[in-house]
Amino acid sequence: MCALHSARAIEPVQDSAPDIGAIVYENDKYPDELFKWIVSQCQARGLALAGVLQYPAFEGVDPSCDVVLEDLVSGRRTVLFDDRGSGASGCRLDVGALLEAAMEIERGFETNPSLLVLNKFGKIEAEGGGMCGVMAKALERGIPVVIGVPARNLEAWRNFADEFATELPGDIDQIERWLARLG
Repeated sequence: MCALHSARAIEPVQDSAPDIGAIVYENDKYPDELFKWIVSQCQARGLALAGVLQYPAFEGVDPSCDVVLEDLVSGRRTVLFDDRGSGASGCRLDVGALLEAAMEIERGFETNPSLLVLNKFGKIEAEGGGMCGVMAKALERGIPVVIGVPARNLEAWRNFADEFATELPGDIDQIERWLARLG
């Protein structure tokens, strides 16, 4: 059950197409606190949000493998990786769980959000699947997007997002200026 789409650049819907804020970070150093800060800043301004925050699934385990996405609208939590047992090494993404999370995010578009928050442009997205369709639908609806992009996927990200993305380092001032443009 793997519905991957070929990678493509996002086509403009209007002359002033909404922007995508891409927070570029070092591989395996996901900026969880930065994303929590973004969500709290937007909520403090009364902005409606759609999307997800990423959390570790279990205390003390490999944070790159055991990830839970919490939907910002429904609060639903989705574990993204298969439990392969204590002797297994490496990660195996549960593509079905990722698709469920994507559908939950899309349901959140009914709230007319001011921003879509996505945890990362990972391997599946770099191959054109995962949350790529969700981002395209958000832009079609005029919803700006903020997403994490690990350095290893930066070239694929640039090919996907093209001129619609603003790359943001983990600098609070730059991210604040980008967020200030939201409604």
